[in-house]
This record gives sequence, structure tokens and C-alpha cells, in this order.
Amino acid sequence: MQEPSFLVLTALATGPQHGYGILKDVEALSGGDVVLRVGTLYGALDRMAAEGLVELDHEEVVDSRLRRYYRLTALGAEQLATEAERRRSQAEAAQQRLRARPTLGGAHGQFA
Repeated sequence: MQEPSFLVLTALATGPQHGYGILKDVEALSGGDVVLRVGTLYGALDRMAAEGLVELDHEEVVDSRLRRYYRLTALGAEQLATEAERRRSQAEAAQQRLRARPTLGGAHGQFA
């Protein structure tokens, strides 16, 4: 699963949100590293809806504009949990290897 999709699903894990809310949540969750464009977001939402990961929750008109709210489906929550565990496991493996990494020593950069 690509990082933007993971972040969109994560944004929806707490409940339904409209597009702008998802955009801002994704940016916050990524520490500003992922800033989605509106077209990219709605393309991803359409794809995830076709895959059964998200669905339209409801629509409302605000300031004469239609606002669509999306929610995570049970399948989406299951896939998000699986992906979160996969990423956690990979991060832990990286941490273990870094802890086991030999330290550099000596004037010539040889392993200690």
C-alpha cells in the first residue's frame, strides 16, 4: 500500500470526513511530508471506493457547494490494521539492525 493511501485510510479511521478535512489530516499525520492535491485525493478515494475500502457516508451543501463525507469500511479498517502491523514490524526490524550495527572506531574508520 502506498503511503498516501495509508494516510487517507488512517485519516478516516476516527470517523467520516470530507475531502478538505482528509487533506489536512493527511498533511498533519505525515508531519507535512505528504501534501495531496485535490485531484489526487479524489482519484484515490474513487479507487479505494471501487476496492471496497471506503464509501460515501453522506453529502451536504455548504456555501452552495456540495461536500461529500467518506468513511472507512470494515474491509478498509482490516486492510489498514494489516498494513499498520506490516509497517510496525519493518520499523522494528530496522531498529534491531541499527542497534546491532558495529560502531566505527579508530582513525581509519575500521569496525571496532
